[in-house]
Amino acid sequence: MEEKNLTEKASLELISQMITSSRRKLEDGNGISFLIWGYTTFVISLAVYYFIKATGDYHYNYLWFLTPVIGYIGMAVSKKDKTKHAGHAMNFIERTIGNIWMVIGIAAFLTSIGASFVRFPILSVMLLLLGIGTAITGLTIKFKPVIISGFIGMLSCAVPFLMKGYEQILVFGFICLIMMVIPGHILNYQGRKRHV
Repeated sequence: MEEKNLTEKASLELISQMITSSRRKLEDGNGISFLIWGYTTFVISLAVYYFIKATGDYHYNYLWFLTPVIGYIGMAVSKKDKTKHAGHAMNFIERTIGNIWMVIGIAAFLTSIGASFVRFPILSVMLLLLGIGTAITGLTIKFKPVIISGFIGMLSCAVPFLMKGYEQILVFGFICLIMMVIPGHILNYQGRKRHV
């Protein structure tokens, strides 16, 4: 009986250490993931808005497909740089977060392809998906700024849907900036502060 209690206690301690380790790794430059995707989405939203407004040609919406290309290249460069400086094994929590974002990324990509054929509020759906991923990441690593920004994204998902015209693209970009870039900078700041 006593051995079982020790095992349960050791298991809880191990889980707690994995969460702390994952959070620290996110703080130690892994907030860069939020920055890469947040800034990429924001810049592409500005480009789409500018070109559609300047030309009236809705084919510029295809620029959105640059988001995963630029994002994955940025992540590959970031991962390569991180591995070179501090090789570490990925723990269960990190793999779980990676899997969550992989599923959300696939859902976002398939939704984008669907929006090429059928009209629906794609920007609202994207905010909902990104907000869900951000909130789950924050809840998993127990980091309030990421949790809050994820719920802000989810709650804001109706805003572009309620708007008319090109401005909904700008609003989408600014919500992504708030939802992903701000927590990315907070995570990186926490990591730098801990190492000072």
